[in-house]
Amino acid sequence: MSLAIWVPIAFGAVLLAFGRDEHAKGVRWVALVGAIVSFLVTVPLFTRFQNGTAAMQFVEKTSWISRFNVNYHLGIDGMSLWLVLLTSFITVVVVISAWEVITERVNQYMGAFLILSGFMIGVFSALDGILFYVFFEATLIPMYLIIGIWGGPNKIYAAFKFFLYTLLGSLLMLVALIFLYNKSGGSFDILSWHKLPLGSTAQTFLFFAFFAAFAVKVPMWPVHTWLPDVHVEAPTGGSAVLAAIMLKLGAYGFLRFSMPIAPDASHEWAWLMIALSLIAVIYVGLVALVQQDMKKLVAYSSVAHMGFVTLGFFIFNELGVSGGIVQMIAHGFVSGAMFLGIGVLYDRVHSRQIADYGGVVNTMPKFAAFALLFAMANCGLPGTAGFVGEWMVILGAVKANFWVGLGAATALIFGAAYTLWMYKRVYLGPVGNDHVNELKDINAREFLMLSLLAIAVLWMGLYPKPFTDAMDASVVELLRHVAISKLPV
Repeated sequence: MSLAIWVPIAFGAVLLAFGRDEHAKGVRWVALVGAIVSFLVTVPLFTRFQNGTAAMQFVEKTSWISRFNVNYHLGIDGMSLWLVLLTSFITVVVVISAWEVITERVNQYMGAFLILSGFMIGVFSALDGILFYVFFEATLIPMYLIIGIWGGPNKIYAAFKFFLYTLLGSLLMLVALIFLYNKSGGSFDILSWHKLPLGSTAQTFLFFAFFAAFAVKVPMWPVHTWLPDVHVEAPTGGSAVLAAIMLKLGAYGFLRFSMPIAPDASHEWAWLMIALSLIAVIYVGLVALVQQDMKKLVAYSSVAHMGFVTLGFFIFNELGVSGGIVQMIAHGFVSGAMFLGIGVLYDRVHSRQIADYGGVVNTMPKFAAFALLFAMANCGLPGTAGFVGEWMVILGAVKANFWVGLGAATALIFGAAYTLWMYKRVYLGPVGNDHVNELKDINAREFLMLSLLAIAVLWMGLYPKPFTDAMDASVVELLRHVAISKLPV
C-alpha cells in the first residue's frame, strides 16, 4: 500500500531535483518508467484482493504523531480498490499524452503529475482522519501549479479560483475532524468514528461540514462554478486528471465520512442531496447543450455525470450505491478520454471552439472512430463503461422513488443530445475550413494513448463483474452502518 503512494512521489521528486529542459527526452522516459512502475505496484492490490469481505485489506499502521494519537494508517476495501487502480492507470495515459506537447519545464510538469498521483492514492487509502486531511489538501498544490504554469491565457484566475473554492470547503472538514477526535476520546481512526454514537445536532453539524468539503470537490450544483473555468484554462493532462480522478475525491468522502459517521443526518437531508443531484443531472445537462467551447461542454457534462454518483449514494439501496461507485470509475475512463481527445485537436488547430471545426472525419478517420466510441460512452450506450453505472443508479432510483428515477432517466436524453450534437458539428459533414483540411491523423503515440482508454471503456462496459464483485461486500456493510441510528437512546 505504501509503495502505491510513495513510488510515484519518489519518481516525481527525482524529476524535480535532477531534470532539466536540455535533457527533456530522458526526463520523459524517466516519467514514463515511473508511471508504469507506479501502476504495476498497484496491480497486486487487485490480484490479491479478497472479494466477499468488507474488512480493510493491505492494512499498514504505525504511529506518526504519538502525542495526538495520529497514525500512518492505510488500507483499502472494495469501495476504494478501483479508485486506486484508476489513479495509477490514468497517470500512465497522461504522461504519454504530454510526450510531444509539453516542451518547457518538462521535468516539473511530469513530476507534478507523479506526485499528484501519489497524493490521490493516499486519499483513497488513508484510514486516519489527519492523514486523510493531509493527502486531501496536498493534492491541491500540484494541480494549482499545473494550471497556473501550463494553463491558458486566464490561468492565474482559474488556479486561484480552484484553490480558494476547494480550500475554504476543506477548512470546515478540519473542524469536523477535530470535533470527532474530541468526541471519540482522542482517536483519529476513521473506522472507530463509524461506531461513535452522536446526537442529532452533532450529526447535522458534521454532515454539513463534510458537505462543504466534498460537494465543492465533486462538484455539486450550485458550487460547481469553478470547474468550467478551470477546465478551459488547464492543460490537457490537467483537465484529464481533474475530471477522471480529482472529482472522485469528494464523492469518495461522502462514502467514507458523511454517510457512516452521520447516518441519521444523511437520511434526514437525503432529500436535499437528491434534489441537488437531479438539478446537476438535468439543469447542468441543458447548460452543456448551449456551450460553444468543447472543453466547457465536457466540463458541464462532468458535473451532470457526477450528479448520478451522488444521486446513487443517497437513495440508500445496494443498486444505487454500487451504481454510484461504478459510475465514478466509468466517468474516470470516459471523461479522461473526452478531454484527451479535445487535446489532440487543440494541439493541431489551437482552438476549442466547435465552430472552428467540421468534417474532421474526412482528414482524421482513425481519430474520429475513437472520438465516436468515447462520445457514445459519454451518452451511456450499452456495451460501454458509461452505461453500467448510470443504468444501476436509475434502477436503484426507480426502486426508491419512481419520479426520482424518471428524472434521472430523462437526463440521459440531454447527455445524448449535447454529446452527439457536438460530435456532428466537429466530425461529420464536409470539411469545414482550411485548418481542418490540413489536419494529419493521429500518430502512434496518440493511437496508443486512446487505445488504452478505449480498451478500458469497452472492458468495463462488456464485463463489469470484476468491478461490482470487489465492492459488493463493502457496499452492504456501508448500508448496514447507514441503516443503524446513532442517536443516543
